[in-house]
Amino acid sequence: MDLKLAGKVAIVTGASKGIGAGIARGLAAEGASVVVNYSNGKDGADLVVKQITAAGGKAIAIQGNVDKAADVKRLFEDAKKAFGIVNVVVNNAGVYQFDPVETITEAEFHRQFDINVLGPILTTREALKHFPETGGSIINISSVVSSNPGANMSVYAATKGAVDTLTKAHAKELAPRKIRVNTIAPGATETEGTHRVGMIGSDFEKALVASTPLGRLGQPEDIAAAVVFLASDAAGWITGDKITPSGGL
Repeated sequence: MDLKLAGKVAIVTGASKGIGAGIARGLAAEGASVVVNYSNGKDGADLVVKQITAAGGKAIAIQGNVDKAADVKRLFEDAKKAFGIVNVVVNNAGVYQFDPVETITEAEFHRQFDINVLGPILTTREALKHFPETGGSIINISSVVSSNPGANMSVYAATKGAVDTLTKAHAKELAPRKIRVNTIAPGATETEGTHRVGMIGSDFEKALVASTPLGRLGQPEDIAAAVVFLASDAAGWITGDKITPSGGL
């Protein structure tokens, strides 16, 4: 069986659960060696590694906060020690909180922008030191709310709008180094987070499904399939672009 990512090494930030975990499993299933990065979800990251290795893949878990330059540097150094190279980076780590504008705090603003925007910048900056001369692929995880935010989403949506802009700027800047930079903007996706906040089974979920042409919520595997494509050589002529796996939402 021909594997789309055989020989590639991928770092997936924020991969201990949800979409990130699905992406890590999807990349590994297509032959990539995967670094499962996590901030504080060690048990979840270890489980993802166990799932990948049980299926015959290669993976390790590495702790690191993407908004801390020293952590990002160590993440790449440890990845290189384990697998020799890095040529795929998925900037998935992110946080969210939905607040009406009158209750937004400076601390919450900086928390979201530090992780969701500064994080991809620091990770991309470090990747430049480790990607081979043949280049690589950087995939930023955005959201459909970057262009169509709902009420109380102003800070989170603004961070994802910034991610979309980073993608376009970095795609142009890094193209001479043969590094492609693209965005995945998922629609509503069922994860541990959507269960935790009570969305699953709620009227809000029913409304989302009703407004989605394909008639269901997304699953992490749906997002992973798009990431696998962008990480593969089949996407070698694609950079600065955005794929929106959202069921038509």
